[in-house]
Amino acid sequence: MQRLYYDNNSIMTVKKIAIVFDCGATNVKVHAIDEKGEILQSGSYPNNTQPDPFYPEYRIWDVYEIWDKMCRASREVMAQLQGEDIIGVSVTTFGVDGVLFNKEGKMLYPMISWQCDRTTPVMKSIAKYIPVEKLYRESALLPFNFNTINKLIWLKENKPELLEKAYMWLFAPSIFTWFLSGVMKNDITMAGTSMLTSAAERDLSPLILDSIGINKGLLGEPAEPGDIIGKVTAAASELTGLPEGIPVVASGHDTQFAVFGSGADINQPVLSSGTWEILMVRSLNYKSGKEQLENSISTELDPVPGLYNIGIQWIASGMLEWAGRNMFADCGDELHEKMISMASAVPPGSNGVRVIPGFFEETGGSGGGQITGLSMESTREEIYRAMLEALSLRLREGMKALETAGGFTTDNILCVGGGSKNNLWNQLRADITGVPVTVIDKKETTVLGAAMFIMYAAGLASSPEEVRQMIPFRSEVFEPGPDRRIYEELFF
Repeated sequence: MQRLYYDNNSIMTVKKIAIVFDCGATNVKVHAIDEKGEILQSGSYPNNTQPDPFYPEYRIWDVYEIWDKMCRASREVMAQLQGEDIIGVSVTTFGVDGVLFNKEGKMLYPMISWQCDRTTPVMKSIAKYIPVEKLYRESALLPFNFNTINKLIWLKENKPELLEKAYMWLFAPSIFTWFLSGVMKNDITMAGTSMLTSAAERDLSPLILDSIGINKGLLGEPAEPGDIIGKVTAAASELTGLPEGIPVVASGHDTQFAVFGSGADINQPVLSSGTWEILMVRSLNYKSGKEQLENSISTELDPVPGLYNIGIQWIASGMLEWAGRNMFADCGDELHEKMISMASAVPPGSNGVRVIPGFFEETGGSGGGQITGLSMESTREEIYRAMLEALSLRLREGMKALETAGGFTTDNILCVGGGSKNNLWNQLRADITGVPVTVIDKKETTVLGAAMFIMYAAGLASSPEEVRQMIPFRSEVFEPGPDRRIYEELFF
């Protein structure tokens, strides 16, 4: 039975609130979310890497500094919640990173950041342990230098005595759920970012672990999202302001919960558009063969068993930000609005101006790219529109690659993130891919997705999917328009 309280002589139902700690590369946040998916309160502090105290040229995360920021943000949020029913707490973070602990709970080495380049030579020489193709086929993850496998190999090769002392490797979210509950338990979505799992088995891979000489017990048996790991201890309650005894619920990798929290259907690609764009789909099937490796397809584990998150990514708004700095600096505070307005007047095809794919890839990428078709009459708005067209073409290529990997046909693309606010871009995406693009109103889909699993664990619904049905989503759909035919003639 729900508790009730009175406000101005009106009887009101006490809201059920999920608390999500969300640690990203730039901010540490704590959110309070109600059963309708609305964020009622938030607290935030900036996050940043630190020099490794043992190797100053390398980068680490200060675990205890992050925990202190989480605690402060949580106390601020809890101070604003009066009379609500706090039903549980969970933690999401970036992927791959973690820490070795001994049995007494002592951190044996700082948390190596995914931004640290110490593991680049490890990935380059991984074949001395296991061939890259075999590793990719088993894990379905691209051989990124920041994958967890490389951190463990680096520790094994440079600090072997620490592995001998280690009791458990905890991924980043599990460090903080341990601080909250006193229970050391990893989750499967974070394990699925490590390159240590079998995608087919949804479990740690003996094949991979044996190849690198790591005992499976070091990572424990991963929890599934929605599992209750433990309860908030008295000590954690005092630090965070959370009620003692509420459930600590497993969630995990932020990307997986962002896709789930977007409300995406199975086989509906989700485009998270920011400085980088990540196109990901929840699929019943995946492939991790030579074609997928060459197409840079990486597959992670969905929060729901039996589903795979097939993904691909490329630089996106970073390119547009370059254009803003270098060609539209005179537009001032209305920079983006003016860029969009000016480019909207340019016809499809940007009067022959083209941006060649790869133009703004990462430093050290394959040769960069070009802007072609320039003439004495070319304008900055033509270049900007050509960038939007190039990114929309990249989206189409990514969509086709996901379709091949997952064995499905796209009917609709869901778009979230800062890039979804650009309506010209949204229309170009629809025109060039040939499928509708749906933009939703939810901004923090990661924390929303994690909150759904807290609500499920608290018994508000029989499944996380049922929780999603309880939450209203407002959306705007961009259908392919008349310019679709022009783009077909120009590009295909």
